[in-house]
Amino acid sequence: MKWKQQLFGMKAYQPGKPIEEVKKLFGLDEVIKLASNENPFGSSPKVRQFLQAQQSNHAIYPDGYAQSLRTSLANFYCVEEKELILGNGSDDLIAIITRALLYPGVNTVMADLSFSQYWHNADIEGAEVRKVPLKEGVHDLDAMLAAIDDKTSVVWVCNPNNPTGTIVTDEALSAFLTKVPKDVFVVLDEAYIEYVNDKTYKDTLHYFREYPNLILLRTFSKAYGLASFRVGYGIAQAEVIAKLDPVRAPFNNTVLSQQVAQIALQDQEFIASCREANEIGKKQYVAFCERHGLNYFPSQTNFIMFEVKADSNVVFEEMMKRGFIIRSGAALGLEGYIRVTIGTEAQNAKFLQLLEDVLTEQGVFA
Repeated sequence: MKWKQQLFGMKAYQPGKPIEEVKKLFGLDEVIKLASNENPFGSSPKVRQFLQAQQSNHAIYPDGYAQSLRTSLANFYCVEEKELILGNGSDDLIAIITRALLYPGVNTVMADLSFSQYWHNADIEGAEVRKVPLKEGVHDLDAMLAAIDDKTSVVWVCNPNNPTGTIVTDEALSAFLTKVPKDVFVVLDEAYIEYVNDKTYKDTLHYFREYPNLILLRTFSKAYGLASFRVGYGIAQAEVIAKLDPVRAPFNNTVLSQQVAQIALQDQEFIASCREANEIGKKQYVAFCERHGLNYFPSQTNFIMFEVKADSNVVFEEMMKRGFIIRSGAALGLEGYIRVTIGTEAQNAKFLQLLEDVLTEQGVFA
């Protein structure tokens, strides 16, 4: 068969082990997943109330334009409905962008380390991938600018960045956007934007008005606690959306996902409470790292990546045996580190107690 040549040797995205599999594997009664940056507090109580009462005709296709949710988002952000595109999660939007703008003969610029789906999708389309190393865990925007040439089609800025959790300053971002050539598409991926608590942070929504070559990507999968419903969205000028929309699959959001996202968007008190609880949990990890002299990246997300001074794959396995699923830094491109979703205060305390035991066994702590 006539497969794309770039598919040979590629591997599918490797998600963490599911909870039930880990329970069976190690004979555990309880397993806590802190690997995929889901919201440990779930979703809004209003969503749960709706799901208990909802009734849908499952034989009918969903609204392919997601009109009701689109209107809610437009009102929430004070944008036009035609300035929005809905995706089956942000991953879907990343795939749509790469399919529309990347092909053999062009290149795409991104940070290294960052979200793997940027280069994965670029590889599938046959574009050249240019990875620019982070600078102390943060996008090096000056170096990324230097990597752009007349063949560059897309630049990716993950802000806050996954897996380091860091943000670029508004000053640096503004200077970067001013200098990016107008024919280069800039993707500002803000999947974790609701968790940002930096007092110097400035909202980025105004940028899409100023730069017609920019799209903002956001999602209901993280702070809104709707990861299983797969709803992401992009905000860009209408001309950009009009070019991307033909690439989007019809009916790419289900009836139920459109409904629950709309309800979740209305409960901003829940988002504020999750952000507050996340800050408390983050301090638990920072205190642990500072007490033990472990390097960590200052996170503006609901996860933290920090040093363990041991084989991160071994630490990953040992923590899984003890009932916690996390991500090994080796799988993300940074050996000797782990990435942990910030859980509830009790989950964090238990995790850190067990981690101390593991690192003592590994000879890291005396």
